[in-house]
Amino acid sequence: MQYGPAVRRRKLGTELRDLRTRVGLTSIEAARLVGWHQSKVSRIETGSSGVKPADVRRLLDAYEVQDPEFRELLLILAGGEDGGGRQNWWHAYRGVLPAAYRDFISLESQASGIRTLETSVVPGLLQTPEYARAVTRAAVEGVPEDKLDALVEVRIARQDVLRADTPLKLNALLDEAVLRREVGGPAVMARQLRQLWEAAALPQVRLQVLPFTAGAHVGVTGPFVIFSFSSASDLDVVVLDNLTSSLYLERKEDLQAYVEAFNALQIHALSPEESLDYIAGIAAGA
Repeated sequence: MQYGPAVRRRKLGTELRDLRTRVGLTSIEAARLVGWHQSKVSRIETGSSGVKPADVRRLLDAYEVQDPEFRELLLILAGGEDGGGRQNWWHAYRGVLPAAYRDFISLESQASGIRTLETSVVPGLLQTPEYARAVTRAAVEGVPEDKLDALVEVRIARQDVLRADTPLKLNALLDEAVLRREVGGPAVMARQLRQLWEAAALPQVRLQVLPFTAGAHVGVTGPFVIFSFSSASDLDVVVLDNLTSSLYLERKEDLQAYVEAFNALQIHALSPEESLDYIAGIAAGA
């Protein structure tokens, strides 16, 4: 378990160490191949220091890694371009985004799939600008208007992952409270419910509602997000948010527990088709 800014470095280091051992090289031999001191290889593999994408390329070439998708993923972890070819666009907002949030966005841009349980608010990837503004204003008390504008811009820009050439697959479970909590007033909520309904019809989005009638379930302990990466399941990570920070769970036991919890919640939830009808009913005032 570790805070966000270090999670990518450590995951990258673990992958590079595994690749080195797979080709039968010691860290001294690997360093000699690329013209470095052994201590640099060790720092990279332990995640104790950052690494430039160019250095990762040198190591991948030395380890004869050919898989283009896997190479791209590791380069992104090193701070290269995101999956859409955009050079980490969120860096332009460094002055307003905490480091943990920047790391969250980075993982989101690289992931092939996201499973998310939301118990209070609509997932950020499905929020309207008006809803995002109301949620952000409530969450960051006293935020200046210019910073609020920037935070909303970031929230909406994140949604591009759903419209990429190879869109992220979003699997969202929403507690009924998410749909009934009036955020920003009736008009804002009406538009948000309509956007949810429209998003749920997209092939890359699977949305299910956990109705109040489902009773108590494992999801009452709080929301969570599971990031999945098609090239390497070892990079999968669970993110838990709280008021002041985010926790990243990477141990296989933790990942398995949350995947099993998500699967169990899907059984309790309405089907995607029933969920569409449920959302429409709430929007109509049923």
